[in-house]
Amino acid sequence: MTSQSQGIQQLLQAEKRAKDKLEEAKKIFGNKLRQAKEEATAEIDHYRLQREKEFRNKQTNVMGSQGNLSAKMEEQTAETIQNLTSSYHKNMESTMKKLLSTICDINPEVHPNFRHAV
Repeated sequence: MTSQSQGIQQLLQAEKRAKDKLEEAKKIFGNKLRQAKEEATAEIDHYRLQREKEFRNKQTNVMGSQGNLSAKMEEQTAETIQNLTSSYHKNMESTMKKLLSTICDINPEVHPNFRHAV
């Protein structure tokens, strides 16, 4: 009986050691998994920041800065307004003369369809 109980004790101890080793392996696996996840997240963040920086550089090169676009638009608008104003002042007098001559210079004529009663 003692040998049987010793055998059972050895089996129980072996089972306990196996359980402990399994628990430790699970902890190690969990730590490695967590570490791999953290490294992957850091790498993803680094890649994302790099791509966003490249995108902003390309956007700036293609479109220019917003302040620059706004200033260009204001400059073009002011130039257009100035051109229209100068064109108005240049053509106003000649247009008014043509308009007044058309309205005021009346040449009375008999309409061709008017039949003179005899």
